[in-house]
Amino acid sequence: MLIDSTVMVPGERAEAIREAIWSSVVRVEITHQPDPRLIRTSGVISRVGPLTVCSVRANATIVRRTPALARDDMEPSVFVGLQVTGSSMVVQDGREAVLRPGDLALYDTTRPYTLLNRDGIHQHYFRVPRAELALSERLLKITTAVPFCRRDPLADLTATYLRRIARRQARSAASPTPGLEAAGRPSIELLRALIAARLGDHRAAFQAADETLCLRVMDYVRAHLGDHDLTPARVAAHHHISLRQLYKILSRNGVHLSEWIRSQRLERCREELASASARHRSIASVGYRWGFPNAAHFSRIFKHVFGLTPRDWRELHAVGRECPVLSADLESRPRTEESSG
Repeated sequence: MLIDSTVMVPGERAEAIREAIWSSVVRVEITHQPDPRLIRTSGVISRVGPLTVCSVRANATIVRRTPALARDDMEPSVFVGLQVTGSSMVVQDGREAVLRPGDLALYDTTRPYTLLNRDGIHQHYFRVPRAELALSERLLKITTAVPFCRRDPLADLTATYLRRIARRQARSAASPTPGLEAAGRPSIELLRALIAARLGDHRAAFQAADETLCLRVMDYVRAHLGDHDLTPARVAAHHHISLRQLYKILSRNGVHLSEWIRSQRLERCREELASASARHRSIASVGYRWGFPNAAHFSRIFKHVFGLTPRDWRELHAVGRECPVLSADLESRPRTEESSG
């Protein structure tokens, strides 16, 4: 869902924004500018697996989840607010958390809360069902309206990952991003690790962070498939682990990194070559864009995997006929990677 107050009649803006938030995110009371002509709000609301993601820019507002609204029939959830620019305050359970760029804070929908944005909003909000987070209400109540500052390495890692998801889901509003829904699960695991670490359970925190590493690696690779310098060494360095650790973790999950990167790149090429919007691009440029600098090699490997040359695939799709080779085993087979190969 897209929200853009500039296309709304001024007198209807407040109600239209309230309806969009109530129907897709959470029931809250929103106090806007007194003059409806001055209300400025834009945003994107979408789902990423079990997460609801809401990226918003707006001028000064006060958002309240009142005691009456907190008793509604909404699925019990936890919100994570990620401050992008400016500052804001989260008030819940007798605490106040001031957020600055890169900071996170949690608040629970089953109890009243207030969000103060006197200088305007520029935040990403993530709604997580409490059942998915799998933490007790007692533990969650300790961590609501507590700032998780970017100076904390685990908080910074969590914020970086969530920020990337929010940016990609915003782009997906115009052009869907394949596989984005898979990013929801590691996000929840990272949040669980962050909360566990704040509560002093470092063993649980490290375990949760380790369990999500494979998914975070794969998400990072998907975001950088077009980079010609996307090597196992770069992937390992980005995640602050050794190559040996990287291969061990991926092997445990049945992933051969080099083969998986190649399969993902080939799939992007196949999608683009079949797209009418890419008809003006040469086949060589499509291959180059997705990490295949040698046109002849790209053509050979494409035919080996899909049974057709890139040109045949494009022409066959252009005339509207079904391709006799609709799928290929692109998923990596369980095997241990010994080299960057």
